[in-house]
Amino acid sequence: MQIEVLRLSHRIRRDPRLSTHVALTARAFLADRLYYSGDKDSSLEATINKVTGQFGGNFEIEHVENPVKLIEQKKKQNFLVVHLSVYGLTLNSILSKINKHQKILIVVGGEKVPPGIFKISDYNISITNQPISEVSALAVFLHELLEGKELGAEFKNAKIEILPALRDKKFKKH
Repeated sequence: MQIEVLRLSHRIRRDPRLSTHVALTARAFLADRLYYSGDKDSSLEATINKVTGQFGGNFEIEHVENPVKLIEQKKKQNFLVVHLSVYGLTLNSILSKINKHQKILIVVGGEKVPPGIFKISDYNISITNQPISEVSALAVFLHELLEGKELGAEFKNAKIEILPALRDKKFKKH
């Protein structure tokens, strides 16, 4: 399955940690790429590229000027577009239909999401039908989509591997 994430409306002054956490979550939960719109942020890109370099995987991050154009391109490439929002269908009611697709673009908001995003998306999904952060919505969605497979994933080319430990910080350098 090919999974990509689009983070809408990144703002350097307001969102640096939140957008970083969206990217880290996407990577750890086995997405292949994060696109982000709004302010181009070389610091965000450098941070995520550094994490990927140290902890492995093939995760990529890319700024896009026009998120609607990206969504339209992805739809032409047979991606299913899933917008995570407070508003929409419940995840449990639609997950079996989403699982049938091999290419998925997950859209998560930033500031107020334009109405056009709701219209162009194949599915608008609410994780809880309550206000929720983009990070937690993305994590829950990916966990359910992948049926927990991300929990035991190995990341190729890792220079640092975190080892399970009850109380200590254990890791191995490669």
